Order: sequence, then structure tokens, then C-alpha cells
Amino acid sequence: MSDDPAQRLATMVEAMARGLVDHPDQVRVEVEPGATATLSLHVAQEDLGQVIGRGGRIARALRTIVREAAHVSGIKATLGIVD
Repeated sequence: MSDDPAQRLATMVEAMARGLVDHPDQVRVEVEPGATATLSLHVAQEDLGQVIGRGGRIARALRTIVREAAHVSGIKATLGIVD
């Protein structure tokens, strides 16, 4: 496992997202380091709705988990969802 907290967050997000989608092989997370690490979750176009959820509930939950896990790790991080 990586010593980089942002990379550990990316691994966690990827694992959670793979459990939500129909095409887990197309899930990947890119990390853009900085004062606030930016994680970009990439999923297949047809899986986008499953990751966002009704009314954005799943996306909001994922972002909350990332924010809190980052806080515990002593960093700041945001999550973006793209296809």
C-alpha cells in the first residue's frame, strides 16, 4: 500500500465504485496533487447513473466519505465524477 494519503484515498474510492457499477473493469481514479488533492472517478457512460444515484445521493455520500477520510489522513481532497 502506498504511503501517499491521496493515493490511498484513490484506492478506496476505486474499490467502492467497482462495487456499484456493471462494468468494474472500466473504473479508474486519477489523482491530481495539490494543496487540495483532486480525485477524478472515471466510469463507463452507462454506469454514470449508478455512481451518481437518485438525486445525487450516492455521489454526495462518496464525496462525504472522501472528505472525512482525507481529514483523518491530515489532507484535503475533493472528488469529481466523470465518464
